[in-house]
Amino acid sequence: MRIDIDGSMLEGGGQILRLSIALSAVSGVPLRIYNIRAKRSNPGLRPQHLTAIKAVAELVGAKVEGLRVGSRELIFTPGRPRGGRFYFDVGTAGATTLVLQSLLPASAFSPKRVMVEVKGGTNNPMAPPIDYVQRLLLPILAKMNYHCQVSLLRRGFYPRGGGVVRAVMEPVDKLRTISMLKPGKVVKITGIAYSCKLPGHIVERMAKSAEKALTEAGYGDVEIEHEVLQPEHPKCSLDPGCGILLRAETNEGALLGADSLGERGKPAEKVGLEAAQSLIKQLSSGASIDRYMGDQLIVYMALADGKSEVRVSELTLHALTCMEVVKILLGVTVEVEGGLGKTSNILCRGVGLRRKMEES
Repeated sequence: MRIDIDGSMLEGGGQILRLSIALSAVSGVPLRIYNIRAKRSNPGLRPQHLTAIKAVAELVGAKVEGLRVGSRELIFTPGRPRGGRFYFDVGTAGATTLVLQSLLPASAFSPKRVMVEVKGGTNNPMAPPIDYVQRLLLPILAKMNYHCQVSLLRRGFYPRGGGVVRAVMEPVDKLRTISMLKPGKVVKITGIAYSCKLPGHIVERMAKSAEKALTEAGYGDVEIEHEVLQPEHPKCSLDPGCGILLRAETNEGALLGADSLGERGKPAEKVGLEAAQSLIKQLSSGASIDRYMGDQLIVYMALADGKSEVRVSELTLHALTCMEVVKILLGVTVEVEGGLGKTSNILCRGVGLRRKMEES
């Protein structure tokens, strides 16, 4: 039986599409999405969405109707999941991490290892940077027994993109539940300040600004890696760009992150300060995960075997939208203590999906 999803509900953006397609792939349930991105100024499918859908469709041999730029309705009929090697090109500076946002959960129950290369933007103001995926999302997924590796082969900034990431997903028989309610005491703050085709002092200024703000807020153990890439380096992007990502770890296993991306006319000191202030604010909330992790974890909590609980620094509309999608597609129970814009506890009773091996 096919399930219908209204793409205009709540947040009304591309996240509904990416999450729904991933869940259709792992559950085997056909899907129709209508009113795609209805709340956006340019509604319908954009090129970066096509890549995510094509990627998941290839992974599970799906039949897709309505797969074209501008389409506001899509029918996705999944086939059998498979492993192997894949390559996908967004074709623009569209975020590679948003393609991974569909591919990671879709690959979790594949019959064998999945290896993909995705070309596009790696550090985009409208998506999690690749550094966030590597340093925050993957360590938390490892707690759920889902082990993935993501390598950055080349950075990609606006406007040309051209970045390349390689991901290797080791499928699981089932996902473990997760409990991250206790914030604990910060034991270390790490991070990376990076730049491509820019003077090296920009990275130093971003890092020093962040370190100063964190130290003044009482966080003493701060270690920020410097990455300065010039054209002769294979990881250097086609276009100039810079940014910083910070990660806080506590003695209770909490992980929270914050980032800021450079832009023309924006002082390096401000870039570092923005990331530090965001992290300080989230740590002061007493949460165990940051506001961005709140929506990214819900799909895995919904697929896991039993009750998962997390405390998020701020409940976002993205997170509430994810909750509605998993309720509709998987029939799971999701409870929230808190509210939109507030520090909240999220409880999800997952369906305990099991991997089906390939028939010999």
